[in-house]
Amino acid sequence: MLEVILFTVPRCDTKQRARDLLARFGSFARVIAAPVPDLLAVDGVGEAAAVMLKLVHAAAVRLISAEVVGKPVLSNWDRLMAYLNAELSRELVEQFRVLYLDNRNRLLADEAQQRGTVNHTPVYPREVAKRALELHATALIVVHNHPSGDPTPSRDDIAMTQQIKAAAEALSIVLHDHVIVGNGRWLSFHQEGLL
Repeated sequence: MLEVILFTVPRCDTKQRARDLLARFGSFARVIAAPVPDLLAVDGVGEAAAVMLKLVHAAAVRLISAEVVGKPVLSNWDRLMAYLNAELSRELVEQFRVLYLDNRNRLLADEAQQRGTVNHTPVYPREVAKRALELHATALIVVHNHPSGDPTPSRDDIAMTQQIKAAAEALSIVLHDHVIVGNGRWLSFHQEGLL
C-alpha cells in the first residue's frame, strides 16, 4: 500500500522507500500517523511524499469519524473506540480531548483541550466546564492518550477525573467516562469502576 501511495511521487524508488518507512516506523499505521518532520528525516522522503502520507492519514481518520459525529456515541462503543484509537493511539505526546455531547448523547464536538509531554498533560476542569456551557452540552466523555502504550491510569489521572466530575456536576453536566488510549489498547474509567 505504501508503494502505491509513493507511486504518485515522481522519481521515487517506491519499493525501497516503503521498506525504509516500515523499518523506521514499524507499521503502515505508524507511517501515516508519523509527524511530517519525522517522515522527512527518512532518506529519500521529500515534501510530496510526506504530504501524500498525511493525506491518507487524514482521510482514514475522517472516514472513521463519520461513524461517530452527530450520532449517539454511547450506543456504539466499538465505533467510538475505533475513532479514538485512530486519533490518539500513535501520538508521541499526551493529548487531552473532550467529547461534548447533547441530551441524546450525540457528539456535538470533539476538541483537543491540551497537548503535553510524553507523560503529562495539564488539565483545567474550569475550562472543560466553561466550554461545555458554550456548546450547550449536557454530557462529556474525557479522553487522553498514554504514548507509552499502557492505558493504566495514574493517581493524577484519577484525581483529575474526580475534579472534572465535580465541576461538571455543579453545572448539571454528566461525565459519562474518562477513556485512556494506549497503542491499540484502551481503558474506560466507567467500566473499571473508577468513575
